[in-house]
Amino acid sequence: MPIYAYRCEDCGFAKDVLQKVSDPQLTDCPSCGKSTFKKQLTAAGFQLKGTGWYVTDFRGGNAPATGVSAAGAKADAPAAAPSTPTPTSTSGDSK
Repeated sequence: MPIYAYRCEDCGFAKDVLQKVSDPQLTDCPSCGKSTFKKQLTAAGFQLKGTGWYVTDFRGGNAPATGVSAAGAKADAPAAAPSTPTPTSTSGDSK
């Protein structure tokens, strides 16, 4: 169910109301009792999460998305560099 913001034009009382889309619009202010309680036009309050959305995958250009990957490891965690021994040269043993 959506949440609608209402405001009284007379006393300024504001309230958010959880209503069905099919419910009638409220008109009587709970604070002053006058019939100047009007529904406000507000921005939608939702966020798209997960992969495949512009915000999570494409906003940063070529930078990889941060967060948890499908394998369960963090994408921004540094990877351990493999250690390989370097050959040491000994002087004087050239045959």
